[in-house]
Amino acid sequence: MNMLTLLQAAAPANPGQGSSWSMWVMLILIFVVMYFFMIRPQRKQQKQLEEFRKALQKGDKVVTVGGIFGVVEEIKEKSVLIKVDGDVKLRVDKNSIVKDFSEAQQQ
Repeated sequence: MNMLTLLQAAAPANPGQGSSWSMWVMLILIFVVMYFFMIRPQRKQQKQLEEFRKALQKGDKVVTVGGIFGVVEEIKEKSVLIKVDGDVKLRVDKNSIVKDFSEAQQQ
């Protein structure tokens, strides 16, 4: 008997019927897992950061993306003036402020 005839005899009559459904189920399952472990937490964190930036007030101690620590002196629509040290003040984009560094947050 030829090897080709053995393989043909062992092949199912309807190739791919069960495997196509299981492939779709696996793809959907992978997407659901990815959503709950990656996309959803990231959206939640972005929303909290946006709310934090909207609630900034004069006197808040903040940290920028670049690691600059300062105290909020003035808030405009798109920028924030922070006092860094002594009389040194920097105007930074509001989106560059990432963390509140007040004493209440440290404890």
